[in-house]
Amino acid sequence: MNLRAIDLNLLLVFEVIYSEGNLTRAADKLAMSQPAVSNALARLRATLDDQLFLRTPRGMTPTLRARQMIQEVRQALDLITSALRDRPEQFDYAQSDRVFTIAAEDYGEAVITPRFMDWLTGVAPNTKAHVRLKQSLALQDELRDGRIDLVIDYFRIRDNSFTNQHLMTDELVSMVRVDHPTIRDTLSLEQYISLPHVVLEQKSPMVDRELAVRGLTRNRALHVPHFISMPLIVKSTDFICTLPRRMAMLYMEHFRVKVLKSPIDFPKIPIFLIWSKNMEKDPGHQWLRQSLLDLCQRL
Repeated sequence: MNLRAIDLNLLLVFEVIYSEGNLTRAADKLAMSQPAVSNALARLRATLDDQLFLRTPRGMTPTLRARQMIQEVRQALDLITSALRDRPEQFDYAQSDRVFTIAAEDYGEAVITPRFMDWLTGVAPNTKAHVRLKQSLALQDELRDGRIDLVIDYFRIRDNSFTNQHLMTDELVSMVRVDHPTIRDTLSLEQYISLPHVVLEQKSPMVDRELAVRGLTRNRALHVPHFISMPLIVKSTDFICTLPRRMAMLYMEHFRVKVLKSPIDFPKIPIFLIWSKNMEKDPGHQWLRQSLLDLCQRL
């Protein structure tokens, strides 16, 4: 295909629709009107002679052609962004063999790390990353002395010696197996309350707090320490789980599970990037955190 025949901005629209699975959310993220997004999608459909997305009860479902394209489109957008971004001249990222350490929970591992590492190996092949569990009594000390470069977390560190940068926002959705005996393409509140839930082992999960406000409780049948085990349980049982949408969409690509809108509008989930102010002026650190911020705007 002759690149002069295609508006490359359409690829950005394509990537955001793929990530969001919804035209309204895609329009919000792109700061465009929904008709403008629909028009851009129509132009790309005509150029590629493929529907790319089909409207279903679960949102905009990608076609086979879209699924085949998405990885290379994302790589191309990452490389273009990397080429155009202003960087501190002192840090030669293309030649550096620096090792960066990032502390994260399973959300950071599943949603952010794969895309980040794919981008990193393309633009800075000698640079390495070490992703480790966030849980540590000495976490703040490790941030201060540089043993950890960045933390990805749902919660800020409320200490003036750290910077908390909003990285992205997610929302909670529900997930069941595709052949669930009682759940089709929608989920009622009654079904949500009655089904057995696999839940995170937390003191006061957001879901239960929101249900309690309404005088409701759910059937907390199984407690697990991480989101990442939920699809393995849900795909083989009649259980239901509630988890961040981006994680759920990843799991839907690899397991026989389906993602459903929860019957309650739970509060949005903010994700933060946290670092020590001791590292503010380090050129390599500046490059790393700006790269993560840029990448997460496209997730």
